[in-house]
Amino acid sequence: MSDDRPLDEQVLFRCQNAVAWITLNRPEAHNAITPDQRNRVIDLLAEASADLATRAVVLTATGKGFCTGADLRGGGQAAAPARPAGAPERAVGDVSRMLRIGAQRLIAAILDCEKPVIAAVNGTAAGIGAHMAFACDLVLAARSARFIEVFVRRGLVPDGGGAYLLPRLIGLHKTKELMFFGDSLPAEQAAALGLVNLVVDDDRLEEVATEWAGRLAAGPTRSIALTKWLVNRSLESDRAAAFDDEAVAQELNMSTHDAQEGVASFVERRDPQFQGW
Repeated sequence: MSDDRPLDEQVLFRCQNAVAWITLNRPEAHNAITPDQRNRVIDLLAEASADLATRAVVLTATGKGFCTGADLRGGGQAAAPARPAGAPERAVGDVSRMLRIGAQRLIAAILDCEKPVIAAVNGTAAGIGAHMAFACDLVLAARSARFIEVFVRRGLVPDGGGAYLLPRLIGLHKTKELMFFGDSLPAEQAAALGLVNLVVDDDRLEEVATEWAGRLAAGPTRSIALTKWLVNRSLESDRAAAFDDEAVAQELNMSTHDAQEGVASFVERRDPQFQGW
């Protein structure tokens, strides 16, 4: 399904009250994501990381689908690499390279964003769409939302970091169940498994996402960023490495304005006024 609209209409962006809203906006395709749209999301997350005025991010979508996976038919595809005469159309290494610069780079951009990222899942999240949500720091889901490890239905292996994310979130056996069968997982069941923080009525999703993002944006941004870094790294660390990381994070954080303000406000018995640096 081709989309000739400018890219900034296919992936909307606004920053309001220190919260960056990144909204997939191709509801007619249930927000299946094209390479160009994926690259814009990656760029916007990088900009949010670097921008001191941005203190939280919300990733959401329009219509009834959050993101139903990669849409390689939707335009914005990279040109095929040049091939010598007689060479095969697909060479060994092409697929892995495509994944590294594509789906894996998108998931890494969410995991590595220096600001807390909230997924506000408004509808079906399938394939890479589900993994985008699971990579976020907090996940809100509309009651009508559902999550699908759709790959097995097409005879494919999960990509976009799914086999990395899900075992760490829900364990091996539930991961295999979801990936082997490809069944639709309703929002309430996803919450019971720990994949979703909170399920809300559909008409309250934006309201609750705004509230949560506002609380994060009013917090000590660098402290939250370092906390995110510590928690994510702990999944691959032994105790000694985790303790070392903790010491480094504490050292870095104590040089920030907000850490000094937090201590001063405690001593002075007043509410802290965090600035985000």
